[in-house]
Order: sequence, then structure tokens, then C-alpha cells
Amino acid sequence: MSTPEPSRRLTIGEALREAIAEEMRRDDDVFLIGEDIGIEGGFGGAFGVYLGLPEEFGHDRIVDTPISEKVIAGAAVGAAALGMRPIADMQYSDFLFECMDELVNQAAKLRYMSGGKVSVPLVMRAPVGATNRGAQHGQSPESYFVHVPGLKVVCVSDAYHAKGLLKSAVRDDNPVLFFEHKLLYGSKGREQAGGLDLTAEVPREEYLVPIGKAVVKRPGSDVTVVATHLALYRALAAAGELAAEDGIECEVIDPLTLLPLDTETIWASLRRTGRLVIVHEDTLTGGWGAEVAARAAEECLFDLEAPIRRIASHDVPMPSAPSLEDAIVPSVERIKTVIRELRD
Repeated sequence: MSTPEPSRRLTIGEALREAIAEEMRRDDDVFLIGEDIGIEGGFGGAFGVYLGLPEEFGHDRIVDTPISEKVIAGAAVGAAALGMRPIADMQYSDFLFECMDELVNQAAKLRYMSGGKVSVPLVMRAPVGATNRGAQHGQSPESYFVHVPGLKVVCVSDAYHAKGLLKSAVRDDNPVLFFEHKLLYGSKGREQAGGLDLTAEVPREEYLVPIGKAVVKRPGSDVTVVATHLALYRALAAAGELAAEDGIECEVIDPLTLLPLDTETIWASLRRTGRLVIVHEDTLTGGWGAEVAARAAEECLFDLEAPIRRIASHDVPMPSAPSLEDAIVPSVERIKTVIRELRD
């Protein structure tokens, strides 16, 4: 019996690149489409994820487009409806608003409107998060798409799940919006940016991570904390400090998929801890955390020992000044303050 090959530590960017290459080798119907992704010897897209892929797969399967998000989305939806499996690249998630009709009225609804005869196996990759780029390049718009039946919404925070979920998304017969935080790619020289180790163990052999299953990143008995992307790492940091300083043990959950949402894992934790905190970088009003809070109130009301709390970016356009941005997005200190209030 052969011995499994040891895993490696990869960044999210490296894991995504490996997943895309594996899926393109496996299935000739998989192709990439987007802006500045196929330049041979270029920078591999806005965040370097596609480095080396143009040299292997050529321009027939890595398609550079004009600067037009509607072209990217429209071509991808049409190709998917005809049996291809496009991976479309959106340089910034803010630009998804340029193609809302293609995503919300076409991709999400064609399977239903055709009685199941037409599938749209499309993956749309879109970086999110505040990174000193201002109001039009620093949003986290996941919540807009959680509202749309027919879509699946994935948010990845580490390399292991990024690779496995992207491979699952490519093979899914439904349109999947795949959100990644700009500060978590771990590009060369920034594998430990901001003190975070942005690498994770990734097996060499093929594996898939199922869409719709959350993961417990830190076990705890006092407070359930649900968080995504960079907010997840800040929640984990807060949990570590609270345990050391106050003896408060937080159970931190990464939902990984917002639509469908793994309420079974979250509710099981909530019923043990009696307290729920939701942390995300999207704005507070109408954010996906509000949906989680509402469902928790409906299904677990009598298990709660304290009010549900949401920690989010304040309801203002994202500024570009670093000091103002830091004051708006959830911080480790703000998370600790809220959790301490729940325990008082």
C-alpha cells in the first residue's frame, strides 16, 4: 500500500492557483475569463493568482477581456448555459455591481425558469475587503448575493478550504460567487502579513471540501463567535486574549459558505454556549450577520442567555485613509469589548 504524500504549507493564492490548474487539466470545458489574466510573463491577475497558467493553457482557455465587467459576466453566463464551466475573474468585488443583471436575473434564475433544462455552472471569483483603496475598491458585498435564490455564496479564509471549495465550486452545476479577502492571499513576501501566518497545510493528493459546511476553528464553552475572512482572524486573536485575560472561552466558527448556511453547526454551538456574536467586514445594516441573528432568534431564542450581538463595519462609505479605515472595520479590541459585555 502506497504512503500518502506529505502536505505542504501554501498561501491562499497558491492554493487557488493549484485548484484552477487541476480543474483545467481534469476538464477541458473549464476555462478562465477576465481582465489582465492571460499576459504571458505578466503579473497573473490583480493579485497574482494566475501566475504560470497562461504558459500552460494558452489563450484559448485563458481569455483576456476588455475592461468591461458586463462582458466578463455575460460571456461567462452564456458559456456556462451552453455547457462550459467558466471561472470568471472580477478584479475587485465592487465591480460586481456592473453585472448585477447578468448574475441576479440570468445566472441565478435560468435553471429555475427552464425547469432544470439549463444549468449555469459558473464560478465568479471576487476579492473583498478594506485595504486603503477607498469607497469604490474596499467593499465587502457578500450580503447582496445572499439575498438571491439560485446562487451559492462562498467565503474562504485559509488555503486548505480555498483549494477544496474552489474545486467543488467548479464542479457544481449552479452559479457560485467565490469571495476572498485581499489581505489574505499571502502573496510573495507577505506570507505573514500583519503578524498572521497566511499559510496552511494542503494535501498533495486531490480532495474536495463540500459547499455548505462550516468549520469550528477554535472550540469554546462560553460564547459562539461566527466570522469570515479577515474578521475571522481578528475574532481568533480576540478569543485567545480573552481566554488569557478573563478566562472567557470562545468557540469561533468559520461558516465558509453563506448560501447555503450551515445552521446546524452554528446552532449546536449556540445551544452549548448560550451567547452568539457575529463578526464581518460588511456594513452593519442589512449585512449577512443580520440574517444569522434573525434565524438564531427564531430557532434558538430560549437557548440564549444574552442578546445576540453583531460587530461590523460602521454604516459609512469606506475611507481610504488608514486611520479612518481602522476606526470603521471590526478590530480585535472592539470584539473583546462586546464579548466582555455579554459575560458581565
